[in-house]
Amino acid sequence: MADTLRRARLLREKLIEVFGDSGGRVEVVKAPGRVNLIGEHTDYNDGFVLPAAVDREIIMAASPRDDGEVHLYAADLDSRSSFSLSRIERDGKAAWSNYIRGVLLLLEEKGFPVRGMNAVFGGDVPVAAGMSSSAALEMAAGVMAAAIGEFAVDMVELIKIGQAAENNFVGVNCGIMDQFISGLGKRGHALFLDCRSLDYELVPLPPSDEYKIVIANTMVKRGLVDSAYNERRSQCEQGVDILKEYLPEIKALRDVTPEDLAKYQDKLPPVVAKRCEHIVFENERVKDSVAALRAGNVERFGQLMRASHESLRDLYEVSCRELDIMVEAAWQAPGVCGARMTGAGFGGCTVNLVEADAVDRFVDFVKAQYAEKTGIDPEIYVCEAEDGARPLEL
Repeated sequence: MADTLRRARLLREKLIEVFGDSGGRVEVVKAPGRVNLIGEHTDYNDGFVLPAAVDREIIMAASPRDDGEVHLYAADLDSRSSFSLSRIERDGKAAWSNYIRGVLLLLEEKGFPVRGMNAVFGGDVPVAAGMSSSAALEMAAGVMAAAIGEFAVDMVELIKIGQAAENNFVGVNCGIMDQFISGLGKRGHALFLDCRSLDYELVPLPPSDEYKIVIANTMVKRGLVDSAYNERRSQCEQGVDILKEYLPEIKALRDVTPEDLAKYQDKLPPVVAKRCEHIVFENERVKDSVAALRAGNVERFGQLMRASHESLRDLYEVSCRELDIMVEAAWQAPGVCGARMTGAGFGGCTVNLVEADAVDRFVDFVKAQYAEKTGIDPEIYVCEAEDGARPLEL
């Protein structure tokens, strides 16, 4: 928290440096990035996920304007973008601003009294690492708009606005998990989310003085994700269409039980059967993980993380050489409880649950093993589960 407040004060000073001291009020908000602990590719199958917000965040400082103008400065990029609330359009040059523009546009369309502002933001959520810097920016923009405009907005509604902004304004077909956990995360907890009903419940994680969430970045950009994502989604839909002949009540793979799959799996093309098997059992792993964490059974949770990675590697086939090397190093490392790839795949990050007193040895071991086998120096982030998007008191 001390680091958060220090960066928040620096951004408040940067706001005055960039836009001048208006003498008016200054609001400061934060929104965290996230890691998905288990439940991969289940979201678009109406399934279950178990993400946690982490202590890597976007912080935004802003002051109100009376002319309906929004002037933005991205401190980490040294980039500016400005627009009028009366005409919000996509910015082809400062593409980062579209996440903010889209949120403000949708808030306006829903009748909220959005006000002009000068705003500066920065953060330490790694970009393009699968930790949802975009969702963090959207949620920060929404919480800031409410603070500057002095209106209240229900967090679940703001989460839906953030997703819609990314889908329809930015043009990225994301699910709702990222905005959900950035908005509603809670320190010391993961969030069990039903991606169909949007029902959610907080699940206590092992104490942070005993276990840390360690995120290891392969530094491999996820170049195949778009085409592979679309292909996997299509294969899941194909599986549902075929299984409906035998299970007419199902709407998505979320509705297929392991017993159903065992009975009708031979009716599916082999590749489609593999994809469906991953989704059906990954949903079961998420539910089993919630039970294990509630019971304090860290060993069981670690086993489920491993099974998830093996399924993503062998059945869903979205891992890659670098992810496998990183995860296999983690499985052999001191203090590891569980390790798996996280995110869409073909690069990005792994997530690891590690005993707190072994974190340094774990990091050194995994870094050395990964560098030796790939020639790549990875980035590793030691994290704790953190609160969701909110205003900050300085």
